[in-house]
Amino acid sequence: MDQYVERARAKFRKENISPKYSGQLHLTLTLIVTLGIITASLWFLQGPTWVEWLTVPITFTYANLSEYLGHKGPMHHPTKLLALIYRRHSIEHHSFFTDTEDTIESPDDFKAVLFPSIMLLFFFGAFATPVAILIYFLLSLNIALLFVFTSTSYFLIYELLHLSYHLDKSSWIARLPFMAQLRHHHTVHHNRELMANYNFNITFPICDTIFGTTYKPKD
Repeated sequence: MDQYVERARAKFRKENISPKYSGQLHLTLTLIVTLGIITASLWFLQGPTWVEWLTVPITFTYANLSEYLGHKGPMHHPTKLLALIYRRHSIEHHSFFTDTEDTIESPDDFKAVLFPSIMLLFFFGAFATPVAILIYFLLSLNIALLFVFTSTSYFLIYELLHLSYHLDKSSWIARLPFMAQLRHHHTVHHNRELMANYNFNITFPICDTIFGTTYKPKD
């Protein structure tokens, strides 16, 4: 392993991974919370109309744009208010993984990929819930539930895809037909010379395509 990455991983593990940490438990908690919210959102739907179902593609598009702007912005450009996010991503995550050393070594390394559990509270408590309440009062209960369903599903897809990109290339997930292209898109982003300018979508490179930030190597 590259000595730079080896030192960065040793430093991250020492400073951020407690002996009591369990990567499997971290992933399980993420699955339980998100799948619980997704199930509840669908359970309380009351005969949504086709117009209300449009909430799904609209929210998906909004989530893809938010992912892109958040990654391109504060995750790679330090600001006073979001300095911790910049440090967690650009400094720690991009030192732990590079375009040549992109694979986790044990479940404990999930800590370097998955959002901290506290982010679940932030995402659902400070973002999804207030927006859903506003939508409920301004539009309808069904639209609010479909917004929560889609945004939570997107969050879960983000976490699972990002984790899968950093699993061993011989795993069954890495061998799925569509995964190779998505993983390559993300691996290129981990090139330290390219990371601030290219391949910001973690899930589906829709906004990268629209805004021309998909890296295309020259001949």
